[in-house]
Amino acid sequence: MLAIAGLLIILVVMFLIMTKKCSTMVALIGVPAIGCILVGQGANMGSYISSGISSVAATGVMFIFAVAFFGVMGDVGAFEIVVNKILKIIGKDPVKICVGTLIITIMTHLDGSGATTFLITVPALLPIYDKLKMDRRVLATIVAMGAGTMNIVPWGGPTVRAATALNVTLTELYNPMIVPQLCGLLTCLAISIMFGLKEKKRLGSSLDAIVIEPPKFEDLPAEEQAKRRPKLVVVNIVLIVLTIVALVTELLPPAGCFMVALCIALIINYGDLKEQGKRMDEHAEAAMMMASTLFGAGCFTGILSGCGMLTAMAEGLCNILPVSLMGHIAIIVAIFAMPLSLMFDPDSFYYAVLPVISVAAEAAGIPALAVGRAAISGQITVGFPISPLTPSTFLLTGLSGVDLGDHQKHSFIWLWIISLVIVAVAVIMGVIPI
Repeated sequence: MLAIAGLLIILVVMFLIMTKKCSTMVALIGVPAIGCILVGQGANMGSYISSGISSVAATGVMFIFAVAFFGVMGDVGAFEIVVNKILKIIGKDPVKICVGTLIITIMTHLDGSGATTFLITVPALLPIYDKLKMDRRVLATIVAMGAGTMNIVPWGGPTVRAATALNVTLTELYNPMIVPQLCGLLTCLAISIMFGLKEKKRLGSSLDAIVIEPPKFEDLPAEEQAKRRPKLVVVNIVLIVLTIVALVTELLPPAGCFMVALCIALIINYGDLKEQGKRMDEHAEAAMMMASTLFGAGCFTGILSGCGMLTAMAEGLCNILPVSLMGHIAIIVAIFAMPLSLMFDPDSFYYAVLPVISVAAEAAGIPALAVGRAAISGQITVGFPISPLTPSTFLLTGLSGVDLGDHQKHSFIWLWIISLVIVAVAVIMGVIPI
């Protein structure tokens, strides 16, 4: 009963989001709330919601202050000088920009943190895409591909969880997946080049009309001049770099990094109290819209987890698999690992589903390690940047200004292709048995 209810809730939420029948926030809050009542746990809904919100509270606070900070940095013109320098080097070629986006994403995701990757990559590249009128969905998809494929690294959350759940070492689990992962990254590169060529064809001659040379300060509208701080550009760039360093080195919690950085940015750029208020008012709407969606996701996962739906789905998945398929369970898990990211959060899958499947697989003569490698081929690795069950997905869509449903429709097939390439290479190498 709970498993069916959980599955229906997820399917309805995904349908409403992708068809834009209602806002993402309304779908994430309303549908599970109704489901909670229908399964007879309405009396406990408050505690479930509180638990879910608590799990994303720190990310939500970071969200609000990060959006405000990067917004202020955009107001003062800190990004413009960086954007123009990059454009001078790579020109107006969408292919080079798409490939550069992937390379930057891969480098920034070396720490295995999706939130850090998105916070560093998207604000830096979005102005370039906007200036050349490139599709923002392309930016979100390429960043998702790079971060998702890199998330297989042994210090990434899914691989650590898989090794823990199976009681094996990280090297045993991950090392045979190095070549498949590299092939996945090469697939990302091929898809990025394809996106670049499509954008180049779509934009056509309009690229010729785009001026790379930045406009002079005196030629800007009066409203823009009032916000810009050309004499403080270097100071602001240093502030951005220091904020990112503090974020990566964990000198402060992520929320703390952006809270402090925002205060410093407002003080050095806008000493007047009224002007500080104007800057905050201008960015408050975007910050709160993104944060409200994130807290909606917390409500969604809190109810599904609190009601026991995620656990029930995990057990149900294991129970419905026919005995005849157990000899092929590794390849089945591998093929559907990426789409399963839309149904299971990392803890539910790796700590509830994976151990049960691995025991059943071993009884059928399939090593548990093979099932673990099959899982990390896509489950909350390649698939995490489109999953509504991971908070960083909303960070990616929020910073890039792309609707979650549009992002999922644009990215899903490409992410699944990358996952299947990883699986195919792993099968050829004998890492995942058929």
